[in-house]
Amino acid sequence: MIAFWLSAAVCAVLLRQLVALHLGLRQLRQLGDVEPLADGELPSLTVVVGALDEAATIEPALRSLLSLDHPRLQVVAIDDRSTDGTGPILDRLAQQDPRLRVLHVRELPAGWLGKTHALHLGAQAATGEWLLFTDADVHFEPQALRRALGHCVRERLAHLAVLPELHVRESLLAALLLDAQGMFYATLPPWKLGASRRVYVGLGAFNLVRALAYHAAGGHAALRLEVLDDLALGKRLKDHGARQGLLLGRGTVSLEWYRDAAAFARGVEKNSFAAAGYSVARAAAASAALLLLRVWPLAGLTVTGGWTWGINLVAVAAGLLVQLEVLRTTRWPARTLAWWPLTPLLMLAILWRAVLLTLRRGGIVWRGTLYPLAALRAARRDASTWR
Repeated sequence: MIAFWLSAAVCAVLLRQLVALHLGLRQLRQLGDVEPLADGELPSLTVVVGALDEAATIEPALRSLLSLDHPRLQVVAIDDRSTDGTGPILDRLAQQDPRLRVLHVRELPAGWLGKTHALHLGAQAATGEWLLFTDADVHFEPQALRRALGHCVRERLAHLAVLPELHVRESLLAALLLDAQGMFYATLPPWKLGASRRVYVGLGAFNLVRALAYHAAGGHAALRLEVLDDLALGKRLKDHGARQGLLLGRGTVSLEWYRDAAAFARGVEKNSFAAAGYSVARAAAASAALLLLRVWPLAGLTVTGGWTWGINLVAVAAGLLVQLEVLRTTRWPARTLAWWPLTPLLMLAILWRAVLLTLRRGGIVWRGTLYPLAALRAARRDASTWR
């Protein structure tokens, strides 16, 4: 009897998720479908991009930015203590294009994460009416900013995030990213941004914000030790009354986030425990939910019978259709879904590896710097961003 009611509850949740995702994703627009603003309507804009040891990706990404079709564009690039060729590459590009200003950070002040400090310095040097915070490996279609600003003006937004098109080389990585996007849609459904005060958005690849709203919300100075700075900025902006929106960036904003699944596991190491608020209890609760929603229906097909077996079959179908809905927003191959039974276990392994490493080290290691867990927890408790 317990198995029956457990299966029924899980099935109901999955069916509800499926319906919400099916209807919600159809409300999201592609940035490429937005009408761009004409020259006379374009406000000034500053792109802020931080870079630490990005010599392999920074030049094509910066050339993409400098090729944007925007007559009032400024780009501020921050070389954040790089030890490779990042700094000289930026200086050379700045000599070729006066729209690019380069800042060099030699030392990280106490009480800051490297990235938040770099973005804070970039925002201070910005002259634009709008600020775009992006990463050092993101590529843009020339009219991307014209379209994004057009959407903001017409929808009266103060903050716009664009979900970039992610280029992947292997199906396992695509499957893990599919799970990550599904979790994002389930926890912070962007189609509810206008209707719910509890839903917010923020994406490191493309956070476009009106400068006045950014400074009114405290900017990155209020997020000094926040690992999830992009999402935290979105939350803070929402708390300060900023109207937000999200667009999909297929064909307009793109990057190769990670080369393979192993790189993904290492790359999200700093984020995974932070997403659980540095709480082992919350990480355990999230793990239990994932096991119930993704693992139990499949396991139930092997250990139950009768009506319970049938309910589990419906739950498995609903869970697979949820993944298919997310897959439809990408250009990834259908074989990505073949990994679907395995990915929840891999996501759990990634989470608990991050938790255990953080606890063992006493903090997170990010780009060669150790940030103490006690300081990260204290900053999270003190910040109004996450209350």
